Amino acid sequence: MVKAADGRALAVETHGDPRGRPVFLLHGMPGSRVGPHPRSTVLYRLGVRLVSFDRPGYGDSTRLPGRRVAAAAVDVRTIADDLGIDAFAVLGRSGGGPHALACATLLPERVTRAAVLVGLAPRDAAGLDWYGGMTPSNVRAYREAERGHDRIAAGMLFRSQQIRADPVSLLKGLRPELPATDREVVADTGLRRMLQSNYREAFRHGADGWIDDVLAFTAGWGFQVGDIGVPTWLWHGADDQFSPVDHSRWLADHIPGSELFLEPGAAHFGAFRVMATALNWAAGRAPGG
Repeated sequence: MVKAADGRALAVETHGDPRGRPVFLLHGMPGSRVGPHPRSTVLYRLGVRLVSFDRPGYGDSTRLPGRRVAAAAVDVRTIADDLGIDAFAVLGRSGGGPHALACATLLPERVTRAAVLVGLAPRDAAGLDWYGGMTPSNVRAYREAERGHDRIAAGMLFRSQQIRADPVSLLKGLRPELPATDREVVADTGLRRMLQSNYREAFRHGADGWIDDVLAFTAGWGFQVGDIGVPTWLWHGADDQFSPVDHSRWLADHIPGSELFLEPGAAHFGAFRVMATALNWAAGRAPGG
């Protein structure tokens, strides 16, 4: 556990090679520090020291009311200082993507590389149809969030209680909207077990983290992605409907020097299958190298 300057608790875990290249993993939404990641044997082979933490309001991390996406950079810097890490890469998956970009923008003296898998673009992204191609359940949630905290709090709290009692219920609820490729990914027994632990931990103390993430994504992020000056690698499944692929296309057009890889036939949960590739790149090597 790491203590922030304002007294908040930040729940942190590390995996892999303690002498490896540090990479911060920014979890999805909803998610937690125990979310899916490559096995320790893989991390050792990659030479990676993986650092994960619960965003405020998730798991055992204290809530930060009204937080913006930019707040993640402050917490990551605090954790890095506590662990004695000077320079590090960041990897964000899905809802963790914007938070990884916050670190890349606001911590240029610390962040070496940023990788984002199936990420989101800012809500005010000029020229982007933000809801275009997005699954109906996500559209409803984000549009309600745009109308304020009270519009979403009760419903998300009730849903989080259901998921905590039965983590599989989240995947069951998503199944009608999952393309065949995503259904195949989440059918893996090991991944489902990790996702169940992830969701149970995420909602250990309620739905505050989930609520605050949704609110943060539909408001100003507190930074401009055009200011990113570190190497940035973007990956997106071409069939993704939870975070539509045009979000990564927009990011690639607006982050200087960024590289975008679109994988045909893959969708949202396909990001789990490329995490080792992303970590390999984040550690300073070419994807797959």
